[in-house]
Amino acid sequence: MSVDLDRSRPVWRQVAAVIVERIDDGTYPAGSKVPSVVELSAEFGVAASTAQKVLAHLKGEGRVRTEVGLGSFVADQPKG
Repeated sequence: MSVDLDRSRPVWRQVAAVIVERIDDGTYPAGSKVPSVVELSAEFGVAASTAQKVLAHLKGEGRVRTEVGLGSFVADQPKG
């Protein structure tokens, strides 16, 4: 899946928004693995540091959780 990014705006925020959209629409359900730094870099054509920033941001927002040696997974979202 190809996503056109607007290079005049922070790219990491755009990539994060795509991942959040995929979490919200069920593409990545709770507990499922989200793309790794390498996979994000390849899909979106961004640097590894940009992909790391995306995952760190999503973790900070509580959208994903990381498991050392396993990767990042969609966090269970509170029911509300």
